[in-house]
Amino acid sequence: MAAGRARVSRLLRQLERAACRCPSHGHTYSQVPERPTLGNTDYAFEMAISNIRYGEGVTKEIGMDLQNLGARRVCLMTDRNLSKLPPVNAVLNSLTKYGINFQMYDNVRVEPTDQSFIDAIQFAKKGEFDAYVAVGGGSVIDTCKAANLYAASPSSEFLDYVNAPIGKGKPVTVPLKPLIAVPTTSGTGSETTGVAIFDFKELKVKTGIASRAIKPTLGIIDPLHTLSMPERIVANSGFDVLCHALESYTALPYNKRSPCPSNPIDRPAYQGSNPVSDVWALHALRIVAKYLKRAIRNPEDREARANMHLASAFAGIGFGNAGVHLCHGMSYPISGLVKTYKPKDYNVDHSLVPHGLSVVLTSPAVFAFTAQIHPERHLEAAEILGADIRTARIKDAGLILADTLRKFLFDLNVDDGLAAIGYSKADIPALVKGTLPQERVTKLSPRPQTEEDLSALFEASMKLY
Repeated sequence: MAAGRARVSRLLRQLERAACRCPSHGHTYSQVPERPTLGNTDYAFEMAISNIRYGEGVTKEIGMDLQNLGARRVCLMTDRNLSKLPPVNAVLNSLTKYGINFQMYDNVRVEPTDQSFIDAIQFAKKGEFDAYVAVGGGSVIDTCKAANLYAASPSSEFLDYVNAPIGKGKPVTVPLKPLIAVPTTSGTGSETTGVAIFDFKELKVKTGIASRAIKPTLGIIDPLHTLSMPERIVANSGFDVLCHALESYTALPYNKRSPCPSNPIDRPAYQGSNPVSDVWALHALRIVAKYLKRAIRNPEDREARANMHLASAFAGIGFGNAGVHLCHGMSYPISGLVKTYKPKDYNVDHSLVPHGLSVVLTSPAVFAFTAQIHPERHLEAAEILGADIRTARIKDAGLILADTLRKFLFDLNVDDGLAAIGYSKADIPALVKGTLPQERVTKLSPRPQTEEDLSALFEASMKLY
């Protein structure tokens, strides 16, 4: 017996000596020394996305989802055009089938403004809803995110959560209600992100709210909803996917972004390019290269439209965590200062430059400019989009990508630059002024830019071909 107890004792001592000493598995705590940050740049990134469900006809499950959530009073948000179309009908049928009590708000503005956000917020506050459903493109989904946020924080002023320097950029600390997003376009990726964009009319620029807290609970990606999209809406939505992928892949790396947050709650949603976002951005870019032209030219091409619907979500996962940079930063005054331009296929009563168009028109100039930094990434993107780079010189990466983009846009009958949508050289100072407050994204450009640089980029974008 004594010999047996001795063997057990020796075995226990051996196990103790061999035990894993890492903090996760060891029985004793050993503090890992803090890692210093050089130049106060960040040293970490995190990925935050909504749950995603994909499939033809999957919208029929939304009533069950709301039942599972225990929702008793649901806000359904859409716009007046969509309220008469199959995607909203599919949602209404599911809500009715499962006995969901809801109120519909169909006054969302295409390319929303601060006032249209405020109108939706007032509706949400009065309704005291315990769940939200957004059926539409980015305008609808972003509006619903804002309504959910401010209804959950009724004492907050509108500018409290709006991005600095236009707003106060406060972190979101209040709990929000569940939000189910049903995208009907293949562009914004808003069903995956914690970003809501609007026109701030007083300054005539776009800005927004950016917080992981406002991302939808669930994104329902039903490719049947893309079949009713007109040609130009497919095109402009697709250009947004294109630029989301290109900008997030070429953005300043996350570990070169400053400042490093003292608390993780202050780490921005847009963190810079990173190894996980890169995977999604490149995958989305390959889908755009293969399917966007087909999706635009043939509304019956279900394979192309379904793949572009997925590409929108893929790019959303990428840029929703990496961010975008100059194409988007410069696009906000292009949209905000619109004069009389009314695009084909958009049934609206006001002038507007569709978001995807406002973004893509500067893309050749932007990527020719940014390619001085990480030219190999620009060259890789050009190859994915169809360029033959076998004999290309790395120093020509920017020009090669710019020429590839021009050819891509010319083939798809895109307006010939900013001049074609109503701008002239006389507008450049105002366009630059509208870009300067967009530091949340412009600071993610891999190459810093001066006001003179921005002026040159706008001038180079006046005519594309």
